[in-house]
Amino acid sequence: MALVKDNILLQLVRGTLGNELTIYERNGQIIMAKKRGPSKKKPTQKQLEARYKLQIAAAYAKEIIKDPELKAYYKSLAGPGQNAYNMAVKDAYNSPEVQNIQLEDTTVVVRAKNAFRVAEVEVHVLDTTGHVQERGKASPGRNGVDWYYKAVSWPVGGKVIVVAVDLPGNETVREVRIE
Repeated sequence: MALVKDNILLQLVRGTLGNELTIYERNGQIIMAKKRGPSKKKPTQKQLEARYKLQIAAAYAKEIIKDPELKAYYKSLAGPGQNAYNMAVKDAYNSPEVQNIQLEDTTVVVRAKNAFRVAEVEVHVLDTTGHVQERGKASPGRNGVDWYYKAVSWPVGGKVIVVAVDLPGNETVREVRIE
């Protein structure tokens, strides 16, 4: 490994040259080193899960960009140097986030966000024994992050389960007790 100082040729160069040399920057210093080979360690369970999740996201992106409408949607969100495929992979890799669940009178207000778009929110109302009393899809609010579901009544001691789903089908489940 060598630290490079005041070399005008290597100021803007980053990456691998041939199969021998890698140039990268760390903490503001340019470093030249022998190219790393593949790891000899077995991948961890977490690494295997991340690889699998990325394979699923890539497969989703390949399929979704065949649909001209969704391809145009993802392309509209792409920044410089990005394309619809990149955005579709990013969307498929990340699940939506249920930030808040509020129970107001007989209305459930769910705040759900995603880097792209939450496709639907489903609400399940369960009694104390865990049986579903009612369920249905919430309606999106005007602000784009709040979803509303009008329940018939609240079972005392029961709970409300919220399922937020994004375009690729990733689900996030949260629940809140009814008191």
